Amino acid sequence: MNILGVEDPAFMQDEEISLFRDAVGKFFEDRATPDRIAKWRADGQVESVFWREAGEMGLLGVSVPKEYGGHGGDLRHDLVVFEQTQKNRVEGFAASLHNGIVVPYIQTHGTEAQKKKWLPALCTGERISAIAMSEPGAGSDLQAIRTTAIKDGDGYRINGSKVWISNGQISNFIIVVCKTDPSKGAKGTSLLIVETDKVEGFRRGKNLDKIGLTAQDTSELFFDDVWVPEENLLGGVEGRGFIQLMAELPKERLIIAFAGVITMEAALATTIEYTKDRKVFGQKLIEFQNTQFKLAEVKAKAVIAKVFMNHCLEQLLAGKLDLTTAAIAKLWITENEFDIVNECLQLHGGYGYVNEYPIAQMFKNSRVQTIYGGSSEIMKLLIARSL
Repeated sequence: MNILGVEDPAFMQDEEISLFRDAVGKFFEDRATPDRIAKWRADGQVESVFWREAGEMGLLGVSVPKEYGGHGGDLRHDLVVFEQTQKNRVEGFAASLHNGIVVPYIQTHGTEAQKKKWLPALCTGERISAIAMSEPGAGSDLQAIRTTAIKDGDGYRINGSKVWISNGQISNFIIVVCKTDPSKGAKGTSLLIVETDKVEGFRRGKNLDKIGLTAQDTSELFFDDVWVPEENLLGGVEGRGFIQLMAELPKERLIIAFAGVITMEAALATTIEYTKDRKVFGQKLIEFQNTQFKLAEVKAKAVIAKVFMNHCLEQLLAGKLDLTTAAIAKLWITENEFDIVNECLQLHGGYGYVNEYPIAQMFKNSRVQTIYGGSSEIMKLLIARSL
């Protein structure tokens, strides 16, 4: 039983899942040491060798079938990796992006040849992935993208720029959202794979200096007449890109919300510990009624979030998660996540503003949760359409 008093859902209580959780936690304890994570923050990225280590341990492509070089698990195994990455504060290691977002595009929408070609390398960490959606003038509005991929011989020539791309500095396998027919709007959108070490004309911009997530490289990307062969068109059919995006976005948003629940729980746990140790006016901070009431409010919200998340995960596993429910989860959980972290930081007083305290890192890192993957305002629009 965790600090929230909410049991894991039945589908996460299998002994095999529990053993896998222990193994993943041990791997992070051994390999993602505090000194190593501090170096990642200083460097602004996780070194590629760590991705290889994670691949050797079986943390990448864990739900990919064995026939494609994966480990034959399912979403539950991915959730364990996401959970343990966050609980062990392995900042910068974008396992949720790689396993939960990019790999499923290939696994679900790729041709048989594409699966056999790319999935094994994504499972070993030889290929580190990214997905390039947002542009300087197009964030949540994916129909407004201007990057083009125009047919040229037996391939496509990509021109355009992308921004806010996670794994932007270290990725060598990028799904690029393009217009293969700009005259058709959304119906002219396609997804092209760019293997950066096999093309010319690809450039990385600077690693963006962000408020938080300092160990996670986030960059601008530039495509100047980048030619890729036609077999790099995801699914092999032009104009399917927007459909592919819409099919995967609910899962992406739920993964972001899932991270939010873990942060809520961690913020509450570290704040309870702090308030039990900290004395003010001769009393432990937790003995003051104001502290108790604030923590009670935090726990109430976190419990509601976790129960709802368990319901959403069950829907996702059953293939029933719809766009509206995913939007509700992302909106409500991420907005409350930041409120909770803010309240918990306040209870730390001045110490909460010091980076060595976990709550300070949570505060900086949680702010973006209401923005990426579709802002809160976009979530409200999606929910409003269901009214």
